[in-house]
Amino acid sequence: MKLPEDRMKLKVVAREELTKDICEFTLQSEDGGDLPPFTPGAHITVQTPDGAMRRYSLLNDGEAPEEYVIAVKREAESRGGSASMHDKAQVGTELEVDPPENEFELVKASKYLLIGGGIGITPILSMARKLSEEGKSFKLIYCTRSEEETAYLQECKKFPGAIIHHDNGDLDNFYDFWDHFEEPGSEHVYCCGPAPLMEEIKAISGHWTEGRVHFEDFSAVDAVREDDVAFNVTIASTGRTIEVPADRTILEALRDAGEATVSSCESGTCGTCKCKLIEGEADHRDLVLMDEEKDDHIMICVSRAKSGDLVVDY
Repeated sequence: MKLPEDRMKLKVVAREELTKDICEFTLQSEDGGDLPPFTPGAHITVQTPDGAMRRYSLLNDGEAPEEYVIAVKREAESRGGSASMHDKAQVGTELEVDPPENEFELVKASKYLLIGGGIGITPILSMARKLSEEGKSFKLIYCTRSEEETAYLQECKKFPGAIIHHDNGDLDNFYDFWDHFEEPGSEHVYCCGPAPLMEEIKAISGHWTEGRVHFEDFSAVDAVREDDVAFNVTIASTGRTIEVPADRTILEALRDAGEATVSSCESGTCGTCKCKLIEGEADHRDLVLMDEEKDDHIMICVSRAKSGDLVVDY
C-alpha cells in the first residue's frame, strides 16, 4: 500500500460550531497559497486526527481557492472519524488531505432540483451558491429534524422558492416529494442525505429518464454489520497476529494496533487499501475487486473473514 504522492498537509485555521453536532472547518496550506481547484459537488478525503480517512464535501468557491471549507457532523456511532474531528481538530491542527475529487458534478441543464437532508446539505449548498451566482433556475428542498439542527439555515432560506422542512423526528411527518416527481420534468435532480431520504428519491424517480437523477453517497457499503464476529488477522511478512473485534474493520484494528496503514475512501470504492490474501476465506464487501482477484486479494477497509481467521500481507 503506497501513500498517494499528491496528498497535502493542511492546517485548521478556523472552526465554527454551526449546531450542537455540526462543526465547520477551514483548512489552508502552511504558506496560505493556492490549493488545487474544484467544482461544486466536489469532496476532499481527510485523514482525521485518529487516522481514519473520511470524505467531506467542499463548501467554498473552488475556482482559485486558498482554503478548503468543510462541515462535519458528529455521528452518534463514530468509529474514529467525525468524533476525532470534533474533539481533536482544533485551530492549528495539521491534517493530511487528498486533492479534490468530484463524482457529483453539475451537468448543464435548463433547471435543477436540489435536495439535501441533514449534513447532506454540504454539496447541495455549494451547487445552490454557484447556480444562484450564475442566475440559473433551481429549487432547493432541505430536510432536517429540527430548526436547531439545521446548518446554514438562514442562508438556505434566502434562495428563491426554497423549501425547508423539519420532521421533528416523526416518520409520519416525512416530506412528501411525490409532487416533484410524479411527472418527469426537464430538470436534473441532485440529492444527498441519509439513506432513507435517498432510498425514497430513488423509489419515486424510477420512471424518470436515466441519468437525470444524481446521488452522492459516501457510505457505499456496510463495513460493520450486526451479525459480525471477531476474528484474527496475521501479517504474513512479520508474523504478527491482531484481533479484529466484531465492531471494527480490519483496517481499523490494524491502525489501532499501531500498524502502518494506507487508505482513502474507507468505503470499499477506491482500492487504496488493497492487500494480498494469503490464507483464509474472505467476506468481500467492496465494490472494486474483480472476481478473478478475490481468491488472493482483499480490501481491508470493509471486508472481513467469512469464517475462521485470515493471513494477509501489504
